[in-house]
Formats: sequence, C-alpha cells, structure tokens
Amino acid sequence: MVYENRDRVKIGLEIHLQLNRLKTKIFCGCTTSYHGDPPNTHVCPVCLGLPGALPVVNRRAVEYAIRVGLALNCEISEHTQFYRKNYYYPDLPRGFQITQYDYPIAHHGHVVIEGEDGEHTVRINRAHLEEDPGRLVHEGTIDRSRYTLVDYNRSGIPLLEIVTEPDLRSPKEARRFLDKLRNIVEYLDVTDLDLEGSMRVDANVSIMGGNRAEIKNISSFRGAEKALLYEIVRQKNLLRRGGSVRQETRHFDEAREITVGIRRKEEAHDYRYFPEPDLVPLRITDWVAKVREELPELPDARRERFVREYGIKAEHAKTITGELKLAQFFEDVVLGGADPLIAATWIADVLKGELNYRDKTIESFRREDMIEIIQLLTEDKITERSGVEIIRTLLDEKGESVASIVSEKNLLKIESDEIDAAVREAIEENRKAVDDYRNGKDEALNFILGAVMKKTRGRADPKKAREMIIEEISDSAG
Repeated sequence: MVYENRDRVKIGLEIHLQLNRLKTKIFCGCTTSYHGDPPNTHVCPVCLGLPGALPVVNRRAVEYAIRVGLALNCEISEHTQFYRKNYYYPDLPRGFQITQYDYPIAHHGHVVIEGEDGEHTVRINRAHLEEDPGRLVHEGTIDRSRYTLVDYNRSGIPLLEIVTEPDLRSPKEARRFLDKLRNIVEYLDVTDLDLEGSMRVDANVSIMGGNRAEIKNISSFRGAEKALLYEIVRQKNLLRRGGSVRQETRHFDEAREITVGIRRKEEAHDYRYFPEPDLVPLRITDWVAKVREELPELPDARRERFVREYGIKAEHAKTITGELKLAQFFEDVVLGGADPLIAATWIADVLKGELNYRDKTIESFRREDMIEIIQLLTEDKITERSGVEIIRTLLDEKGESVASIVSEKNLLKIESDEIDAAVREAIEENRKAVDDYRNGKDEALNFILGAVMKKTRGRADPKKAREMIIEEISDSAG
C-alpha cells in the first residue's frame, strides 16, 4: 500500500540541539551548567557581547558536531567557517548571532524512519554550530504578556542546528523522526536530554505547494505534533475559504494548543550574513577519522546485532534499543545468565509497560531481580501471571526481594493434585459453562479456566489446567 499525501503536506524541521555535555560555552569559559541557578549569574564579557570581548572556539564543540553529522550519515565539510547573522532581539546581546552559513560542518545526510507506508528516508540538509541566545521569560502568553524578562545564562551555550529537507508528510512522521533523532543523540552522549531546552524544534509547514509558515520554539515532541496538526488545519481552512497562506513566523501556545502569528518570515538576505572577522576558518577534514573512531554503537546497529547475536524478534529489538539505558539493561541481564528470548519478551512487553504505567524509568528496577525472575520462569517454577505480580510488587513496594515475594505470596507453581482439585471444584460450581462447552461454545472453556486460575491464585500452569479441564469434562460425560 502506497501512502497518498492528498493535501500535499510538506514539513521540514529545524532541531536545535544543546551540546550541554560540554563543560564550557562555545566561545568563552563560562559553565554550561546553569539550570536552576539565579538569572544572569553564569555570564562574562564574551557571552554578554560587551565591546572588545573576543570569542574563542571550543574545539570539543566542533568534534561533537562532527560526531552527530557522522551519525546522521552526513558528508563532513573539508573546512568550516563562522558567520554573523544580523538581527535584533532582546535575547541577543551583540545584535547578531555567531552561526554558520555557507560552510556548515555537515551536509547531505539522511535518516530512515518508519513512515506512513513503510520505511521512509528523510534527507538532512545540513547541521551547523551556533551560539544559543539568552532565554526570554514572558509574563503570561507571548501575545498577551505585559512584560518580558531576559536571562543570559543560556547565551553562548553550544547549539547544533539540524535542518531537514521538507520530506515529512504528516505530523506523525515528524514525531517519529524526532523520536529517532532523540534516540541517536542519546547514544552519542552529546547532550543531557532531561534538561529543559536541550532539544528545541522549529517546524516549517506548507500545503499544496503554497507559502510556508514557520512555527518557532516548540519545547516538546508531543507539542510539535500538536502544533503541526493545528497549523495544517488552519492552512486548509484558509485555502478552503478562498484565502491564501501568508509566509510568516508563528509561535505555538502550548496552553491553548494553537499557533499565533508573531512576525513576517525573514529570508536569508534579511540577516545580512557575512564572515565572522574575529574567528578564522577551520580545516576539519583531518579531525574526522579520530571522531569516527570514538563513535559508539548506534541504535540501528545495536538493533541488528541483538537480532543476529541473541536471536530475538525484530520488534523486541526495536523497542529495547529505542532507549539506551533499556538496551544496556537487556544486555546486562543476558550477560548475567538469563535466556535472551525470554528476557527480550519480558523486558520489552511486560517490564517496559509496567514502568510506563507508573511513569518510571528502567533505573527503578534492579538487573539482579530481572535475572532471578527469568530464571524462575525458565525453570518453570512460576507462571507468567506470578512473574507479572513479582514485577508489580517490586515496583510498588520498595525493599522487597524476589525470593521474599515468592515466599510471602506463595507464588511457586502448585502440584498436579492441587490443580486437579481446583478443576473439579470449578466444574462443579459452573455447570452452565460446562453445558455450553459441550454444546460447542469453546469460549465457555476460558470461563472455567479463569475460575481455576482464581482458585489457585494464578499458580497453576494454564496449559496444564486447560488440558485437565477438557479431560475431566470428557470423563464426566462418559
């Protein structure tokens, strides 16, 4: 089945990735660790743009940018150069931003995502370094704010802007691309994604080849999907009424879940780009080999290895490698002696679901406990239902051990004679279900099985109990 983009929706993304794993800012020695600190306490003449202050490039920032470029299958430029992007805004103390223009660090890459009709390739136009502006704090919503405060602690944080081609065809594809990108940069360890503002999104969207609107400073991936859904409906309604879409910059109001026009969309010539005279061009082609050697195993490569090396299902490998810590947890459990197939099933299908339900991370669960649970399952000492109960108890009642839970809740599988007694009781108490089963209603057997499992508190082997029920009904009929 081929996905038909009937409205000819075209979406391009600009992702601003803070390289906050670096200790210092991109052009000065101020710390990048500013979150939670008082405003304007991590600043110096350079990041405040004071007259006479000269920038110095953070070499490690350039290496981090190359690392991301390689992970996105980009070509790395032989040399790169910084430019001045001239515009006035209160969060930009110099009156211009030091960024890159004609010579980005990386270009012509691609990322493969799960699209609306199977695998879909999203082209990467470029990835370039720039300095982060300061942070504006509005009193209320941006269009109704009575005043705005400026915090320059963020000014000068190393920022990598990743620009896609307009290859995304729906808000869902945009969300999947962002999830894939987040997964990649998590493995690269160039940013702490838990920090506010570490990954911000601007989205360009147009319909039927018309003008595009740019939605600025979307703070979450869920927000990006909502902003795009709203903007697509807004543009379609305008066109349906015979109007036209104006090329402009819009802001996504997360509280009202709408986009708000804030200014006319600028073109490149409006910024009057010219080379930054205080920074010389950098020849970086000789850096690539060293950076490539430092690259970790990336999500797609790890997923393929898990399938090949451990023989697990592709969908389980995809789920597990979707989070770096979850992938490390799985591999530690397997190396600890657990059966890979059982471990993959229980970690991807059961444990992850229980963690998501409680809004917890994999760090909330001990590897040793998972190994012990899988060992009990492998040795057929507990049922799957008991395994789930152990996991839930460990997550909800801290301080318990697997052994103590099994003992206190009496979760070890019961013997055949106990199952037989429960089967006889369930059949005797549910004669109507027995008659229904004899009359061809197979679902009645599940009702009786449920009664047996309830009587045994989930400790009976379901397959064995089912066979015993059928045998008992047949014998009594004879």
